[in-house]
Amino acid sequence: MFARCEEYHVPVLLKETVDGLDIKPGGIYVDLTFGGGGHSREILRRLQGTGHLYSFDQDEDALQNAKEMEGEANFTFIRSNFRFLKNWMLYYGHEQVDGILADLGVSSHLFDEEERGFSFRFDAPLDMRMNRQASLNAKKIVEEYSEEQFSDILYLYGELKNSRRIAAAIVKARQQKPITTTTELVEVLKPLMGYDREKKDLARVFQALRIEVNGEMVALRQMLDAATKLLKPAGRLSILTYHSLEDRMVKNIVKAGNAEGKVETDLFGRSNAPLEAVNRSVIIPSDEEQESNPRSRSAKLRVARRKD
Repeated sequence: MFARCEEYHVPVLLKETVDGLDIKPGGIYVDLTFGGGGHSREILRRLQGTGHLYSFDQDEDALQNAKEMEGEANFTFIRSNFRFLKNWMLYYGHEQVDGILADLGVSSHLFDEEERGFSFRFDAPLDMRMNRQASLNAKKIVEEYSEEQFSDILYLYGELKNSRRIAAAIVKARQQKPITTTTELVEVLKPLMGYDREKKDLARVFQALRIEVNGEMVALRQMLDAATKLLKPAGRLSILTYHSLEDRMVKNIVKAGNAEGKVETDLFGRSNAPLEAVNRSVIIPSDEEQESNPRSRSAKLRVARRKD
């Protein structure tokens, strides 16, 4: 039925993630991270009749991948940030859906496209926008954020203990000459990082910048809140996470129904959390999958269902 977009990225835990949705052939489902379309294609294979899939992505490359599926009557592509999940579902006439899937990992093709500036492996403009129409990019952050602002995002989103030292070095360096490329930024950062942790800490700095550029944690919080309310009774939420910040938020939503993880109880001491975990522990890729698909190595799958 479909040509696979393997060059975009290989979907992680494909069977397990889609199985987690417990798909009803005539149900309404949402893939919040279309990317190369791997998970969406698998969901569509399991739908029949009135079943319908709505797939979100804000990246123009994902839009190109979705064009080959335009003729499918039970498929709708929505080019939008998933934070607007509730608005779009109401627009299409759905107050509730049967299942929602999200693969929160950054598509591997974004790291491999040099000009996008997501990776410190290449010399590229500091960009990192998933939506290229957005006004904020990494260059603007490096050029304009105060030392305190920079330190905060490095600590919060990169979990870097030496965030203040790094922020001070960047501010000092930009006063001498503009920092406009990934290579120029790396040159500033390297002296602050030990040889044994250089790549890991560089990755954390770039992660922090990417999260800030794209407002990822704010969008995730808004999406999870909307998803929890949109699910039908017994509806499923199947989410892949790749770093501790997003996994913590997803875990808290499943546990307590809020991003902070604060459990509220009724008069009898019973939890008011709207969701319950389907699996006792997270699902991780097999050794074989991790070997064949490096993107999967940090993946964790959490599946939850809406309580009846």
